[in-house]
Formats: sequence, C-alpha cells, structure tokens
Amino acid sequence: MKNIYDLTLDDLKKYFISIGLKPFRAIQVYEWLYRFHVRSFDLMTNIKKEVIEHLKQDFEIKLYEVVDHQKSADGTEKFLFRLQDGNLIESVLMRHNYGTSICVTSEVGCNMGCAFCASGMKKKLRNLSAGEMVLQLESVYEVIKEKISHIVVMGIGEPFDNYQNVINFLHIVNEPHGLEIGSRHISVSTCGLVPMIYEYAKEDLQSNLAISLHAPNNEIRDQIMPINKAYRIEELVKAISDYIDQTNRRVTIEYILIDGLNDSIKCANELADLLHGLNVYINLIPYNEVKEKPFKRSKKEQMRKFYDTLKKRSMNVTLRLEQGADIDAACGQLRSKHMNNN
Repeated sequence: MKNIYDLTLDDLKKYFISIGLKPFRAIQVYEWLYRFHVRSFDLMTNIKKEVIEHLKQDFEIKLYEVVDHQKSADGTEKFLFRLQDGNLIESVLMRHNYGTSICVTSEVGCNMGCAFCASGMKKKLRNLSAGEMVLQLESVYEVIKEKISHIVVMGIGEPFDNYQNVINFLHIVNEPHGLEIGSRHISVSTCGLVPMIYEYAKEDLQSNLAISLHAPNNEIRDQIMPINKAYRIEELVKAISDYIDQTNRRVTIEYILIDGLNDSIKCANELADLLHGLNVYINLIPYNEVKEKPFKRSKKEQMRKFYDTLKKRSMNVTLRLEQGADIDAACGQLRSKHMNNN
C-alpha cells in the first residue's frame, strides 16, 4: 500500500482522474492532510464515502514510531524515528526568534564519508522517498503541535545524492493547498556534488542553496571531505558563481570550525580570497564533537578572531549560536548510538 505523503498535488489529481473522479478531490485531501493534519481518511468529512473507500484501499496514513526523543535546555529537540522497514533516521527541531525549523534527513546513512561527521560512520543503505521526508515533519508535528515555519534539508545523507526525491519533497511542502512553507524558508545543503548544483539552478524553485565547504583550500578539504577529490574546490566555487548568476540568489556557505585544522587567521583570509566578489553568506558553525572522532571544537576566542577577520575583509558572515549541545545534536549521533547499543 502506498504512502499518501509521497504524492505531489499533481500526482493526487492524476490518481483521481485515473479512477474516474474529479481532480478537485485532490485539493480537499491535501488540505485535510496538511492543514488539519488528520491521520485517518474517515475524518475527511467533506469527502464522499465511496471516495474515502478508494483512498483506504490504495493508500495509508501512518506516522513514524518515535524511538527516542531528546530535549535540550535551549528548546532544541531531537527525534529518532523507526521507518516501516525497521531502519532508523533522525530529525532535529530548532526554535528561533523567527520561527520553528526542522532539519530533515534525506537518506538512510550517507556515503560521503566526511571525516568529522557522525552520519558517515554508517554507510548509505537507501534513499528516502519524498513521503518519508514529509513524514518527518508530520511525525514531529504530532508531538509538538506547533507550526513548522522553516526547513533545512541538512540531516543524515547527501540531498543531491537523492536528487529527484528531494525535489518532489520541496514541491510537496511548498504547495499552497498543503503545508505552504515558503520557498525562501527552505534550504537544501550539499557537500559539493557539482553536476547537481547546475541541475538545481534549472529547477523552478525559489528555495535556498547551502554549500558545506568547511575548508578554504584543497589541501585541508581533501583531509576531511572525500568529495573534494572528485570535484576540486575551484570547480565547486565556479558552480556556486554560475548558480548565483543564473538564479540571482545568494548562496549560504557552511563552515564548521575545527580546532587547529581550519580555524587559523590564515584560513580565514584564504576563505575571503576564495569567495571574494560572490553573493554568499558565510555561516560559521561551532563543531558538535563526536565521541568516535578525533576533532575538537575551536576555542571561543579563536572563533571570534576568525569571524572578525572575515568581517574586516567585508564578508557577509555570522557565527551561529550553538544549539543542542547538551543532547546528541550532531548529525547522525543519536542514530549511531542506538545502532551501536543494539
């Protein structure tokens, strides 16, 4: 039986046409699913019984089992979900002064192998479908009963390694008859799959692009991000520049600060040289330490020096407020802990 959350509004319209019914039924169903968050077709009271029977025969509405749920003192919440096939994934809810955001997982495991990341400790088993990504939002909503206003596709997995499912997911959550989360409130992060950056630029989407850069040169990036051996930093920066030219949209550069590796003043100046003249926003991130990894977070004083150097170079930069430090907040950390204990 199919997961109804996998369907875009157009998919659902085509379904109703295929069974000889009017396509406007799709809008009704979408509104029940995403505006009223009903968990049973029988609760869709403005839809005829025979239509409900068709839906019950062909689709299911089933939320995830919550295996673990951690709450931080700062309001951050981390969820460990069990999929229908038994695999585990994570989602993180973060509360900000501008709204509530969710960090969504796109794959079961990850093949990118970034040296500092807990996600890459467990290899990719499969892609998530668009509906399995949507179910993260709905399963979190069922617990918190709060409107989710922002989405970042930055959880376990490389979103551009599961490209079409991620694009379908973006269309579903952006749909005006559904969750209606504005494109400008949605960000997709990639570690640098250059060909897919060019594809993403062609999409009829206004969602944001974030690049996990984490190094100012090939020498350091080679040490921590295997993808850099496939696509050199020069190729990546050219793709970023072309994306900006084609879409007229600013790109976010994610840069995790790791003690003694990429946090020197020399690195800050190299980063400014690398990105000079580009419409980018640099997001400096304190490293969430992972027990199994040797890397340590940069010292506060060094993070401030790095930030100040970029500011003096007239770069658009922020030093991210740390969130979830008192829980297993690093991407993949909670999943890995449970898998190791079982």
